[in-house]
Amino acid sequence: MGAEVRSTCPYCGVGCGVLLSPDGAGGLSVRGDPDHPTNRGRLCSKGSALAETVGLGERQLVPLVHGTEAAWKDALTLVATRLRKTVEAHGPDSVAFYVSGQMLTEDYYVANKLMKGFIGSANIDTNSRLCMASTVAGHRRAFGTDTVPGTYEDLDEADLVVLVGSNLAWCHPVLYQRIMAARERRPLRLVVVDPRRTASCEGADLHLALEPGSDVALFNALLAEIARRGADDPAYVAAHVSGYAEAVAAAKASDPAITGLSPEEVRDFCDLWIGTERVVTIFSQGVNQSSSGSDKVNAILNCHLATGRIGRPGMGPFSVTGQPNAMGGREVGGLTNTLACHLEIGNPAHRAAVQAFWRSPAMPEAPGLKAVEMFRAVADGRIKALWVIHSNPAVTLPEADLVRETIAACPFVVVSDVTTRTDTARHAHVFLPATAWAEKSGTVTNSDRRISRQRAVVAAPGEARPDWRILAEVARRMGFEEGFGWTSEAEVFAEHAALSGIAGGFGLDFDISNRAGLSAADYDAMPPFRWPDGPAKQGGRFFAEGGFYHPDGKARMLPLVPRPPAAALTPEHPFRLNTGRLRDQWHTMTRTALSPRLSAHLPEPFADMHPEDAARLGLSPADLVRLTSPQGSAILRLRITSDVRPGQLFAPMHWTGETAPAARIDALVAAVTDPLSGQPESKAAAVAAARFDAAWYGFAISTTRPAPDCAYWALARTTRGYRAELAGTEAIADPEAFARALFGLPDAALQMSRDAGKGRWRMAFLRGETLLAALYLDRAPVRLMRDFLAGLPGTETCWALAGKARGDMPDPGAVVCSCYAVGRNTILRAISAEGLRSVQAIGASLSAGTNCGSCKAELAALLNEGVSEAAE
Repeated sequence: MGAEVRSTCPYCGVGCGVLLSPDGAGGLSVRGDPDHPTNRGRLCSKGSALAETVGLGERQLVPLVHGTEAAWKDALTLVATRLRKTVEAHGPDSVAFYVSGQMLTEDYYVANKLMKGFIGSANIDTNSRLCMASTVAGHRRAFGTDTVPGTYEDLDEADLVVLVGSNLAWCHPVLYQRIMAARERRPLRLVVVDPRRTASCEGADLHLALEPGSDVALFNALLAEIARRGADDPAYVAAHVSGYAEAVAAAKASDPAITGLSPEEVRDFCDLWIGTERVVTIFSQGVNQSSSGSDKVNAILNCHLATGRIGRPGMGPFSVTGQPNAMGGREVGGLTNTLACHLEIGNPAHRAAVQAFWRSPAMPEAPGLKAVEMFRAVADGRIKALWVIHSNPAVTLPEADLVRETIAACPFVVVSDVTTRTDTARHAHVFLPATAWAEKSGTVTNSDRRISRQRAVVAAPGEARPDWRILAEVARRMGFEEGFGWTSEAEVFAEHAALSGIAGGFGLDFDISNRAGLSAADYDAMPPFRWPDGPAKQGGRFFAEGGFYHPDGKARMLPLVPRPPAAALTPEHPFRLNTGRLRDQWHTMTRTALSPRLSAHLPEPFADMHPEDAARLGLSPADLVRLTSPQGSAILRLRITSDVRPGQLFAPMHWTGETAPAARIDALVAAVTDPLSGQPESKAAAVAAARFDAAWYGFAISTTRPAPDCAYWALARTTRGYRAELAGTEAIADPEAFARALFGLPDAALQMSRDAGKGRWRMAFLRGETLLAALYLDRAPVRLMRDFLAGLPGTETCWALAGKARGDMPDPGAVVCSCYAVGRNTILRAISAEGLRSVQAIGASLSAGTNCGSCKAELAALLNEGVSEAAE
């Protein structure tokens, strides 16, 4: 292994530092950086498995033009020519860029400069629109700019932490464990506000399972009670806040019953919040992904502003971002309605200053099209050339089936990415191979405004290039040589930092102009730092003493009226569908699905349903269920659980046409957005649920990627190859022929057992005594030791047809702890054999739960199960 290099994790907005050691052969080892101030060495399961995701098996390393390999000069010239001619023929707004929080800040900066300053359109938006746009809108309404007031240190000093629409234990595990560590030192209390019970509820003092979308009603109730009890801060409000009386009047007129919570639950919440000065309210996608997301954000901010609990140690509202560089994208103007450095696109002075700094030929005078609007414009022909960079909108946008068709019909589509195996890249006229994490160099900004370096530690493979360089070369070919002549990412960062000095000159919050003069060596060695870092202010918190960014220097409290989700429940669509992330997967799995360890925890798409609803519909565990909405449908494996309430469903959003084409969950979501932020309502679709009547079910294992051809399939990596769940609507006429086609094994030796009367077939394909693949078919959901079988391909196994473990090879069961690959059955056996009676004892015995800790809720449930069984 080579010398360790400091870098930053490419997953969520926590922004953990990592130490990378290249092995000289394109691989590397990864561990948490003990000196990074964000994580102090701790990593979640995804970060711990990063080394498993850097292989080249899924990579496309040469440009493609209409599916054929091409030289870079030809691909770039084609892109530049088509963009230029499209602008000449139809105007600058006929072109659009859809970019991503996976991009580094330098990449983002170049894309924004090209589109807004030189093409002259504001039609550049980012998948952060699906993530944090409502927070941006709420911040700007309240504060006058997009400022996160607090820091991660507030989690260490708070006496109460409230999680609103945030499953922090799974989605930001390092922050959650930071809170749990603080609880061990001091009496910190935790409240979770979420319609479903999540892993974050395991350590909570109070769980408020409110009705979906009713957050405004809850925080209106809190604001009204703050006013009634005289718990506000009159001096702070008088000096630094406007709109207090109107906001309180609206709050008092709001009905807390909308929340579906009991008066006692609302009172308990108000008692805790009002009675605890040091309170941090953390919010995330459950707040943002709503047709009233901006109002939800402002309802939270209202309460902190009314009490002056903002910008002081241990208190304040805190937005946690979903992507590694969502904040960096916001800083450089990656959203269509902003300019770089938090300058305003609608402000003539800001616009003129940026244009003069860039020496650009044209600047848009108004915001462009937000993500959902952008793809509608592609559909109706207003946008004729689309460049998608490191995103997969054919899966992630609402009405995903329609978006996929829209992209396929667009006259010219460019995709920059690391792989062609995405639903979006499949439709690219030009594919440009970009460098991936650990190959590219730049900066990212985390949720508490800390800028950290990502560093390249392995050479760019094949012909892959950094995104900023690809964009700059296209710009030069379009005739914009002067503005895009950088030779390194350090030069791009320096220009961005210099521009931020102009923002600082306007009195804005984002200013890192002290870094504008960094040399390349200083940039390379730059340690993490929190902005602002300009002449007027360095790091720290905002707003403890006012200083807001509205013209009068005051914050705005807003009068808010609760609004229900846009999709009304009906007899035809009686379920409210909540979507979200899993602990071990990321976005559309182009990275995490490469890791067998991460894929082992929950390897198949599923829908959670309450037992009462399942009984009413005649559904059983492991049934396949079809969810339908007016927009589309999805087929998912049923999980029956009281974690969701009657009438509500939960389904993860990660599966795609590459991994489970019938389970693309955003196909069910309507393209309804918050009217201010443009963020889609991804967590409140109205759907129907019914059994998927399959004629047969199957489970497959193989050393190579199978090629399913049936109504339902879900594919996952294993340590030995692949596993797949299958189901079809028509009987299989020739099971052997079906299996050989599935595995691509026309001539392999076959072992087979069958019971044609029961529709049960088991087939194993071998080379000598080495198992290549196996398929298990049945008319009912197949019952097997799946996790044990998944480890057999490639081994000398002549007894795979049994479908279960031998006595000397115990079945580990489904993975619970991904960090250490510890299975459910292994844990239960240890609980019984060793008399384990605590989660800590399980950790001491098996290491489970001792790294990121995000499996501790599952360990506690297994502990209760194991102890109960032992007592019977």
